[in-house]
Order: sequence, then structure tokens, then C-alpha cells
Amino acid sequence: MHNGVSVTQFIIEEQRRLPNATGDFTSLLNDVVSACKVISNLVNKGSLIGVLGTADTENVQGETQKKLDIITNEVFIKSNEWAGHLAAMASEEEDDIYPIPAQYPKGKYLMSFDPLDGSSNIDVNISVGTIFSITKCPEGVENPTKEDFLIPGTEQVCAGYALYGPSTMLVLTTGNGVNGFTLDRDIGEFILTHPNMTIPADTREFSINSSNQRFWEAPVQRYVEECLAGKEGPRGDNFNMRWVASMVAEVHRILTRGGIFMYPKDTKDPSKAGKLRLMYEANPMSMIVEQAGGVSHTGYERIMEIKPNDIHQRVPVILGSKNEVEVVVGYHKD
Repeated sequence: MHNGVSVTQFIIEEQRRLPNATGDFTSLLNDVVSACKVISNLVNKGSLIGVLGTADTENVQGETQKKLDIITNEVFIKSNEWAGHLAAMASEEEDDIYPIPAQYPKGKYLMSFDPLDGSSNIDVNISVGTIFSITKCPEGVENPTKEDFLIPGTEQVCAGYALYGPSTMLVLTTGNGVNGFTLDRDIGEFILTHPNMTIPADTREFSINSSNQRFWEAPVQRYVEECLAGKEGPRGDNFNMRWVASMVAEVHRILTRGGIFMYPKDTKDPSKAGKLRLMYEANPMSMIVEQAGGVSHTGYERIMEIKPNDIHQRVPVILGSKNEVEVVVGYHKD
């Protein structure tokens, strides 16, 4: 029997600190947790239940969808549409927002999510995850539109991710620090195992897709070249490089031991401002990173201060240990 604090208990105790809390938000998070448990089970079984491989379809960004992209999107929607806590949802796998069906009551929150981040890794059994962001629906709006989602990340009330790796973890912030929970499959509960997660201010580990080096802007070229120069270079120290191609896995490593993750602006496709999506990747991860003492930036501006112009808007991302991110931002200013 586990004597630890479950995520449900943790959320309820957080709710009790707010005198005007109604319990809606707590119930919404419980629905999110349930969806993550189902997805964890699907990812864990993989080929045993025939969910690996491509679906031979594309999402709105023109990316080839995996079978699990479609399946996990459906899981997240079905787990969260019926309970009356949400007014609408936005997903990486949906062209437009997903309004709550008429037969269900509508709530006061909006949720944006990436149901299976890093799905290109799924067929080779490397860690993937789910990312979500929760904001409030504007007062008096019963039928939200796309424009109601387009608010800066500073207005998020909650952000989190689930990591489906050797163990399944849920990492969560409601604006009062960052806490990590590990799924105990024997009892079917997420248990608090990583309280008050913080990112060290200094690091000697960077994460970037080096195959794009020829397309990077000068500040990122300079930073990476200096890291690779090691002790003999201007930084005077040796750096390690990591790359998983799963944002959840990259950010989780930074949360547990520090580091800097970069998917910067480049010239590979001039029509795209960046690779990662603002609403359901960059914003929630930025909230988590900042709550853990890190910094999240595009090189030109704080990510969470960007006013979105589309639910699938892309942005450059540079996040992680405070002092290293500030070095890269400083090079952009130079």
C-alpha cells in the first residue's frame, strides 16, 4: 500500500486554499488525469493492440499522422467533453476549435492540447507525451470562438504534461510551483514523487536539432559553436549535447537536472516563424519552466507575452536554465 499523496488529494488540498473555489477546476483536472492514464496504457501496449504505424493522413500543419495521434486525440476529447467543465477545446490534430456538443453542459474553461507530442518516436519505442494548457473562457461567453482562445500565455490558469517513458509521469503547475507525479500501475493512481521541481540556473548541457544548423540565425550559430569549442573556447567549459525529438522528454530532462532546449527561428521554411506551436506546446511548457525558476524566450521576446493570431501559430523556442537562456537572448540583442 502506498502512503504517498495522490494527484487527486494534491489538487483538492490546493483547492482548499482558495476560498471561492467551486470544485469545477479540480474535477476538470481529474478528467485530464483519466485521459492520460488511458493514453499511457495505449502507448505501453503498442504493437500488442495494433496502434503503431502511420494512419496515412495529415493534420492541419501538413504533418503525417500516426495511428496514435488520431486515437489519443479522440481519447482526450471524449474524456473531457461531457462533464460540464469546458466550453471548448483546441487540439494539434483538429483544424478548428472543438466546441462542446449540445447534449453536454458547458463550463467556464478552455483547453488546448497536443495529445501525443513526439509521435515520430512512437514506432521506435522512445518517450512521448501529452501537453495541455487551461485558460478561462471569457465571462458571459457561452459559445466560444477561435478568437476566445487567442490570449497570451500569461493568462493560463494551469499547464501540464504527461510523459510516457519507462514510468509514466504527470507534471503540473497551477501557478504555485511545479510538482511531478508518477503513475503507480498497481493502484492506478498518480503519486506525488517530485515535489517543488526547480531548474538549476546554470547548466553545461544543450539540446538542439543540429541537422538544421545551416539554417540557424547568427546568435544561435554563435552560441552552439562556443559550446562545441569546449574548455578551449570562449565559454571555458565542456558542454554535452542531447536531442530526443520529443519536447516533453526534453523539458522533463531540464526540469530534473537542468539544461537548455532550443528550436530556434531558422530559414529552412521562411513561411514558418518556428517549428513548435505556441498555444499547446510553447505556452504550457513556458509556464512550467518559468514556475520552476527557468526562462522561456523566442530570442526576441518572452513567449508567454505573445498575443496569438491563430490556434496553430508557430514560434521559436529557447527555454531552460536561466543563465544559459539569457546568454542566447543576449546574443540576439547583440
